[in-house]
Amino acid sequence: DSLVYEPQRQGYVLMISGDTLELAIREECRDSFLRLALLANSVICCRVTPPVKAALTRMVKGLGKMTLSVGDGGNDVAMLQEAHVGVGIAGKEGLQAARAADFSVAQFKCLLPLLLVHGHYSY
Repeated sequence: DSLVYEPQRQGYVLMISGDTLELAIREECRDSFLRLALLANSVICCRVTPPVKAALTRMVKGLGKMTLSVGDGGNDVAMLQEAHVGVGIAGKEGLQAARAADFSVAQFKCLLPLLLVHGHYSY
């Protein structure tokens, strides 16, 4: 409860690495981390293990928020299946993510039309 943050008009992006994220989602820190993350315009998690990706997606989904996960390899399968919508990218790391996802695209550049055009009409 000691965490007080007044967002500026521009908002902010929260970027967190895997090691720090593992600490942040522990029970004693989870509520503070979630409050901070939900205030952000975007949350970017990097270098995260597959179980933590799925756990984070499950936590956000449990709050009643819509989740979309994007992955391009076998290490993203659990996260893609946990999300409301999973988008797999077929590529150098194989087809595991593309096969496990709700939607599949050939390249990262195909995400923009998928999210902005189809997402707009479907939401």
